[in-house]
Amino acid sequence: MNLFVFPLLLGAPDGGSGAAAPGFTQFIPLVLIVVIFYFFIIRPQSKKQKETQRMLGALKKGDKIVTIGGIHGVVQSVKEGTVIIKVDENTKMEFTRSAVSQVNPAKGEEKQVEDKNSGASEENK
Repeated sequence: MNLFVFPLLLGAPDGGSGAAAPGFTQFIPLVLIVVIFYFFIIRPQSKKQKETQRMLGALKKGDKIVTIGGIHGVVQSVKEGTVIIKVDENTKMEFTRSAVSQVNPAKGEEKQVEDKNSGASEENK
């Protein structure tokens, strides 16, 4: 590109005083876009990722899970990077921890969670 055309594309500078103000005001929309992206995209995604990591870290034997592929089963054992789930009476499958999409608490914990929720709802009445 010709070096003489480039300044013409930028536009003529404003007159004497106040030349710094238009330059700053041009960055305000860019800053607003970055802030909007942070609050609507980056922050919720990081919260979801932390929640998923917490869920996968809390996996234990007896939890009912659903894999990303839609396979339902019960956790038989938990290893460092994998989980063995019992799908049927004689069928066990091994998955990586990241393949787990949902975890339902074990039967004993399910009652405790329901009891806590029913106690909280009675207090609100």
